[in-house]
Amino acid sequence: MVAPTDHGQPPRRRAVVVGAGICGLAVAGLLDRAGWRVRLLERAEGPRGAGYMIDFFGPGFGTAERIGLLPGLRRRSAPYDAVRYVDSRGRTTATLRMEALLGAAGGRYLGILRPDIEAALREWLPPGVEVVQGARVVGAEPGRLPARAGDAGVPAAAVLTDGTRIEAELLVGADGIHSAVRRAVFGPEDGFLLRLGFHAAGFVFSDPPIAARLGRDVALTDSLRRQVGLYGLPGGRVAAFAVEATGEPAAPRDPRAALRERYRGLGWMVPEVMGHVPDDVYYDVVAQALVPRWHHGRTVLAGDAAHAVSLLAGQGASLALAGAEVLAERLGAHGQDLGAGLAAYERDWRPVVGRHQAAGRRSAAFFVPPGPLSRWARRHAVRALRGGPLSRLVAHAAFATGGWRSGAPRCPPTWPAAGARATDRA
Repeated sequence: MVAPTDHGQPPRRRAVVVGAGICGLAVAGLLDRAGWRVRLLERAEGPRGAGYMIDFFGPGFGTAERIGLLPGLRRRSAPYDAVRYVDSRGRTTATLRMEALLGAAGGRYLGILRPDIEAALREWLPPGVEVVQGARVVGAEPGRLPARAGDAGVPAAAVLTDGTRIEAELLVGADGIHSAVRRAVFGPEDGFLLRLGFHAAGFVFSDPPIAARLGRDVALTDSLRRQVGLYGLPGGRVAAFAVEATGEPAAPRDPRAALRERYRGLGWMVPEVMGHVPDDVYYDVVAQALVPRWHHGRTVLAGDAAHAVSLLAGQGASLALAGAEVLAERLGAHGQDLGAGLAAYERDWRPVVGRHQAAGRRSAAFFVPPGPLSRWARRHAVRALRGGPLSRLVAHAAFATGGWRSGAPRCPPTWPAAGARATDRA
């Protein structure tokens, strides 16, 4: 499949990565550094601005350090002092001071907008990666690995809307929970998605008075079956997040109208906030991806396409980044044996994300209480975390490696600097 060059050295193997989110950008950059020739396909016409605030810690934090991404993340982070629950009149019902928890993190924690993580990754991305915006993938061919000596196998291919086939020795489906690559190679998404009974939305808007009222706190409505979270950003901007318990299996046709209708009864500042919902609001069903096998032929799934943990479980961004590192490292460790590298990635990484998925399924009711009793329990749980031994115990559990010790990547202390590839090193 890959013919030698005039100098007797095989050319760089080709990789096509579908999806320029957190995982796709990281995979593309790390494969480039490892010597692959990478093309990154993204359906959006440009970088996405819609998104929500996340707590970034756990396994991805170590990855960010090792690959040189952490400085870019720190520049974009937005720290906060406390989490406050408020009722429909704006009265505080429970408060969790972050200082009680963050001491255990040892500085290994960032509050950051998800789009800002992608922006940092684009800044970090090696210049050799070819990024193609507006490339909508509608099909994929898994390819075939060599079956015997002298057999070159068959390349994988991504198929675009105009029929263009982009072939490669490796195809990575990092195109999110509604992955087109997964659908084409592994089957319809209904066979892999576990819907958790929630819808979620996120957006950023400009309103200096609201930002000033929030200060440096995250404010969450202490409401039943639906919740709005708000956080002030620099420049008078506000990040908003909304989640609702619902049995509806699909997102509404008009998410903007649905948000205004369903959340206006929460009181406080929520009606004002819902007046800022943009046309391109992020809105999706909260679900997990449970895929029995992540690789087939020369094709592999990564990030949410393989193992979405859900918005309510947390650490999705952290796991996407760390999983990208594990994939790149395992492929590098097995050299030309692509099949062995893909098998090692799945063997080592699946148990880690499996634990996070299980935790996410157990904890959903804590974030959106279904009734008064569970809301009362949450209030008292938050109050119990104000300080003392219990808060320290919870903090250490949260900010430990997050299941990272099992399946940790056997990576060098640092990856090559951006722009340097494996072939450039001695």
